[in-house]
This record gives sequence, C-alpha cells and structure tokens, in this order.
Amino acid sequence: MGKATGQHGAHVATKIRVRDWRRAMSDHVAYGLLVYTGLQIFVTVKALSEGTSGLLPYLALIVLVAGIIPALRWFERRWIGLDDIQAADESYAAAFRRDTIGLWLMAIGLPFVLTLIFKALLSVF
Repeated sequence: MGKATGQHGAHVATKIRVRDWRRAMSDHVAYGLLVYTGLQIFVTVKALSEGTSGLLPYLALIVLVAGIIPALRWFERRWIGLDDIQAADESYAAAFRRDTIGLWLMAIGLPFVLTLIFKALLSVF
C-alpha cells in the first residue's frame, strides 16, 4: 500500500490492486458454470421436452451439467498451481485471456451445439 498526497498536503492511503490470476480464473469458472447451466435449462431441456416426455430431459440436464464440470475445472487447474509471484505476474495476461475466451466459448456455445445434436438425433429416431 502506498501513500499519495491529497489536498492540503495530507497523506491519503492508496491501495494498489494486483490481479490474482488464480482467483480470477476461479471466478470465471464459477460464473461460466452458472451460465452454462442456465442455458442448458432454457435451451436444451426445452428442445428435448418437445420431442420426448417424462424424466428424460431432466436426466439429460443432470448428465450434461455433470459432464461440463471436469472441463471447466481443467481451466481452473491450469491456474490454481501458480505460486504467489506467478499469480500476480502480468506476463500471464495473454494466456489468461486465451483461456477465458475458450472457457466462455464452451460455456455459451456448448448448450446450443448440444441442442442441435439432440434435435438432429430426435428427428432421425
């Protein structure tokens, strides 16, 4: 924490905020899982319930949500192993950006891709 001089020469404490890549990725994983689950509920389950009845859409939802957790955790594991110095190192910014883009493409895109696959399968059978 540094000090800056404010009006009338008084010292004002300033806080330098350092980004912790580990925590930031954990936050992205948590929010990504929420978004993915929400999309699965509103997109995939609706599509499945149009073609089938009963518990199948809900069973599919459980399987699909359980299946995405290891993939999202893979992104988190890549960052959780950083030590304190690495976690604040700005040279990781490009790699972090790449991983967050991949995570969000998966979290947002996968429900729509799976819906298309399920609709295609339901139309065949």
